[in-house]
Amino acid sequence: MNAADFSSYIKNRYEEQIKWYSVHSSTNKRFYNVFQWGVIVLSACIPVLIGFLPEEIKWISIILSIILGIGTTALKTFKFQEIWVNYRTISETLKKEKHFYDAGLDAYKGAQDKEATFVDRVESLISRENSLWVTTHLQKKDDKHRKKET
Repeated sequence: MNAADFSSYIKNRYEEQIKWYSVHSSTNKRFYNVFQWGVIVLSACIPVLIGFLPEEIKWISIILSIILGIGTTALKTFKFQEIWVNYRTISETLKKEKHFYDAGLDAYKGAQDKEATFVDRVESLISRENSLWVTTHLQKKDDKHRKKET
């Protein structure tokens, strides 16, 4: 692989993938924290409100309980924490691969074409994550389908 192609790959594919995974990791972390803290606060407040609210406005507790249920279900359904950790791991693994390349470690030690090895390893990491995502989503559909049949 020539230097211009490798430089283009680094800029247009490798760095863009790291940026994508980092941004989506941060977004999922934010969603997780918002939902988790919402669930914690509502869980703590609802019993107090039930005990102290006058009878005519107890509907506030009912609405907050509904919101609590929705928040708890959203955490489980959308898997913000799992996605956040997975994307952060992939981003950091991609970064580590560049350090190995630069230092000539692991598969790069004595490699005939370090650049081609780098591209191959990076694409394998990305492909593995994509395959995992597809498998996970197909399994979810399969599970839903099985539940409908029973």
